[in-house]
Amino acid sequence: MPVQFEIVTQERLVYSEKVDMVVVDGLDGRLGILPNHSQLLTGLKVSELLVRRGKIEEVFAVSGGVLDVRPDRILVLADTAEHSDEIDLKRADEARKRAEKFLETQWRAAASTAESQLDMMSALRRANVRLRVGRQRRGTLGAMTFEETS
Repeated sequence: MPVQFEIVTQERLVYSEKVDMVVVDGLDGRLGILPNHSQLLTGLKVSELLVRRGKIEEVFAVSGGVLDVRPDRILVLADTAEHSDEIDLKRADEARKRAEKFLETQWRAAASTAESQLDMMSALRRANVRLRVGRQRRGTLGAMTFEETS
């Protein structure tokens, strides 16, 4: 029996459906959540999030946030979240290139603070996840699949 699943950001309700399974990367590793799962509250990594609804599989890029699991519902409160259909590959690739360039040129520069380096490393991770998820929709190499999570 499917479970209600929602992805919510500060700006919008990204997804709301009854699903059979959710796979996401928590702070302590990859989690596979099924209906009637025991209660769980954990932080999320910048990662791909997979949803299975019958024979339909959907992929999202999520940037941080919290996973709240209860036996009758699963809720992701994400900093940012995008369905694979929403990702602009060109923009994601440009963001990746900007972050890589900053890290290459500023990493050793005295003016570069540890905080700005961490921000760029985080931006690079987000861009790479968005690229994998966006490419998955287009049938190119990229996002994880349910076969990889088994």
